Amino acid sequence: MDDSEPAATITPCPDGPLLVRGSFEILAGPGREDTVTDRGVVALCRCGKSGIPPLCDGSHRLVGFRAPAPPPPE
Repeated sequence: MDDSEPAATITPCPDGPLLVRGSFEILAGPGREDTVTDRGVVALCRCGKSGIPPLCDGSHRLVGFRAPAPPPPE
């Protein structure tokens, strides 16, 4: 990776999770364990119903979560 590339990118999926790609750490709040992964891509929950937070487990489909992705840049 050269200096012009971001360490990580985040892509919101329509009606689904946030996809995080690249080099990153997922830090937890006080009193919680950090999420450790060696994956280059993870899906972070946006619906709040995941059984494995902060990661997505597909629960957004069951609860009918709606959050469209932003429009593409012009």
